[in-house]
Amino acid sequence: MTPLPRKLPPLNALRAFEAAARHLSFKRAAAELHVTQAAVSHQVRALERQLGLALFVRLHRALRLTPAGARYLPPLRDAFDQLDRATRGLRTRAPAAPRLVLSVVPSFGAIWLVPRLGRFRTRHPEIDLVVLSSAELVDFARDPVDVGVRFGPGRYRGVRADLLFAEEYFPVASPKLARSLRRPADLRRHTLLHDETHNEWRSWLASAGVSGVDAERGVVFSDSSQLVAAAAAGQGVALARSLLAEPYLRSGGLARPFAGSMPAEYAYFVVCAEERAGEPPIRAFREWIVSEARRKSPTPESPRPA
Repeated sequence: MTPLPRKLPPLNALRAFEAAARHLSFKRAAAELHVTQAAVSHQVRALERQLGLALFVRLHRALRLTPAGARYLPPLRDAFDQLDRATRGLRTRAPAAPRLVLSVVPSFGAIWLVPRLGRFRTRHPEIDLVVLSSAELVDFARDPVDVGVRFGPGRYRGVRADLLFAEEYFPVASPKLARSLRRPADLRRHTLLHDETHNEWRSWLASAGVSGVDAERGVVFSDSSQLVAAAAAGQGVALARSLLAEPYLRSGGLARPFAGSMPAEYAYFVVCAEERAGEPPIRAFREWIVSEARRKSPTPESPRPA
């Protein structure tokens, strides 16, 4: 008899709830997961909507588990512990292979890194690359990964982190839609496009002095490259990070309806295990990507206007 397929909530939502439930704090869960507090809150609310029940009682500056949340935490915590033990027991440290394994945030890889990798291969044809697209944090002591590119605080124990780009947020839309936006309050009439992991609409609206806009409604994307692509296709207004929006702005696929921007709390870093930072293939890639970031050069192939 064929077993029925599992119907599980998204892993990121489960991780967000489990961390928040252990700490009874969205802020401490965000620090553990290296995402924003708003991202943890959004993931937990999405999980609650999917389950159809509340997992937390939200008090002033405090959290308390509901009876359902209290029942859900122990088996979920045990499941994550079992996954960790199983993974540690399965992996063995293999001898160094003649290749470099990269773990890259999907949006950064698609829009910025992949179009430039030919330059690295031209400079270092002796190094074979394996590019893994993942938003999950890398454990260099456990995962078969040599180098990562992450959007985060840049402070990780035992990890060498070199800054690539500071970031800022600003609204973007297709040129046609942008022409209908004369001031930020006009956003009330349009669909907001959200980044599931780094959703900063509420903060941006507050900084712009805009009220009456529901910062939670609209369309949510788990991949930031899909977010900017949807905006270019005229599906709404996205609060985009400058690095991901820049190729579309240059090619005319996106426009900025308003002046000004909001600095991002996090930045892009190239990361590796501290003790391996000097290994020749790792050092070669680190030095290349840092110099490439400093060039501020155009993306070799910019996205076309939608």
